[in-house]
Amino acid sequence: MNFETDIFTQYDKKWALLTSGTENDFNTMTISWGGMGTFWGKPVVTVYVRPNRYTYSFLKKNDLFTVSFYPENYKKDLGLLGKLSGREGNKIEKTSLTPVCMAEGVMTFRQAETTFVCKKLYAQDLDGDKIPQEIKDRFYQGDPVHRMYIAEVVDIIQ
Repeated sequence: MNFETDIFTQYDKKWALLTSGTENDFNTMTISWGGMGTFWGKPVVTVYVRPNRYTYSFLKKNDLFTVSFYPENYKKDLGLLGKLSGREGNKIEKTSLTPVCMAEGVMTFRQAETTFVCKKLYAQDLDGDKIPQEIKDRFYQGDPVHRMYIAEVVDIIQ
């Protein structure tokens, strides 16, 4: 595994795509919150998804998903994928990205610089009662709290 970067800015500044599902039935969404590290002796990523996001239903059904990172010139595409919902049609067609099915049966995009293939280890909804009020005021006004997914990185494609 050779993914080397400033992990503190990877999600926040570059963003990423979280993709779940199979070649014939998948969805992707832009994420800018997450983490990378070691947990239970395994390399992991942590991602957060609200239950009202279309990708959430794919995460519930599938044990594997991908987190993929892109060159800066794809940021407009990632922005579009974060604004549009897959419920309303094929939002990927509105981008310059090309879906690719990985050997594990999970999806990523040809243009990705790095793709983490992830296997869910743990999922839990954040407890709204334990979130500081100023955070709730900023991020949860009328929106549901996120579900946290901790996933083992089982492969890295560069």
